[in-house]
Amino acid sequence: MKLILLTTPDFFVQENTIINALFSEGLDMLHILKPQSEPVYCERLLKLIDKEWHKKIVTHEHFYLKSEFKLRGIHLSQRNPTPPNKYRGHVSCSCYSIEEVARRKDKCDYVFLSQIFQGISRPDLRGSFSDEELYDGKSRGVIDNKVMAFGGISIDRIDQVKDYGFGGVVIFGDIWKRFDYHLSSSYKGVIDYFKLLRKKTD
Repeated sequence: MKLILLTTPDFFVQENTIINALFSEGLDMLHILKPQSEPVYCERLLKLIDKEWHKKIVTHEHFYLKSEFKLRGIHLSQRNPTPPNKYRGHVSCSCYSIEEVARRKDKCDYVFLSQIFQGISRPDLRGSFSDEELYDGKSRGVIDNKVMAFGGISIDRIDQVKDYGFGGVVIFGDIWKRFDYHLSSSYKGVIDYFKLLRKKTD
């Protein structure tokens, strides 16, 4: 099962160090999501991440970064819905219904389906699908190894996500809540928890 990490929307001092450590522990893919960020700050972060990991990084903003830093690819969303003209390479996208997954999956390397469970960083976001809808998506072959579960994913829900038929998970709030960059410089809790996640998704 693929394990994808979404960055925090904010930049912080230890970010590159944590990302490098997580890749060393077996992170499959990092998605850089920094809404309304200035390109120079994304460039600075990428320069601080070891070059060997750039091929495992997908950007949600500033699509020119893909070629400049030899990244894995780009991610399309409601904010950035179309690839650059004549773009060739890895593409993923965000989907918000099983029907949208069915329409877009074949044109992408993989897709995110959101919102699977109640949000962790945003508890006001409720899960968008019933068990019956997700199992039906699996039985029709819509939910498969090209579909990544996103929204409220935590370690105790991995088995359920596997049962729904997803090919991977997108981790966000469940891991970043373990490190408060305003109050602490130690990110050991993030690394230790990621190791447990990696074992659970293997």
